[in-house]
Amino acid sequence: MLIPTQYQKTTQRPPHTIWTNPIHFITCGFGLGAFPWMPGTIGTLFAVPITIMLSHTPIWFYILACVIMFLIGIYGCGKTNKDFGTSDHPAAVIDEIATFPIVMIGIPLTWYYLLIAFCLFRFFDIVKPWPIRWVDQHMHNGFGVMFDDLLAALISYAVLLTITFFA
Repeated sequence: MLIPTQYQKTTQRPPHTIWTNPIHFITCGFGLGAFPWMPGTIGTLFAVPITIMLSHTPIWFYILACVIMFLIGIYGCGKTNKDFGTSDHPAAVIDEIATFPIVMIGIPLTWYYLLIAFCLFRFFDIVKPWPIRWVDQHMHNGFGVMFDDLLAALISYAVLLTITFFA
C-alpha cells in the first residue's frame, strides 16, 4: 500500500557539502543522514552492526569506543549544524550512531535484546520525555545534540537492564 505524498513526512534535505566536506560526511552517518525518511532510525540501524562488533571486545574497549564516538559527535554536530545554519539538522545522525551502543553495554547479545534496545532507544529519542525534551529545547550546540541522545540511551539502558534482571 502506498501512502499518499500529503501524508508522508520528509526531512529537511542536507546541503550538498554532506558529500564534499569530510566532517559533514561523517556527522551525517557517511551519507545515511541524507535518507529522506526517518534518518535517525536509519542512523540507529547503522549503529546495530557497530554494537555487535563492540560486544565482542573487552568491556573497557567497548566503553572507550563509546566515549570516543561521543566526543567526535560533539565536535561533528557542533561544526556541521553551525555550517548548515541549524541547531540540530535531521541529517546529522552521528548522535544516534554514537549513543545507541551504550544501550547494550553489558547486556547479553541476543536478537531479542538488540530489538528491544533498538525500539526503546528510538522511542525515547523520538518522544523525548523529560529531561530529554528539556535538553533538546535548551541546549543548542554540539554537546546538547549529543546529550539528548545520551539521555535517551541511558534511560533505554535502565529499562533494558531491568528487563534482563527479571528475565
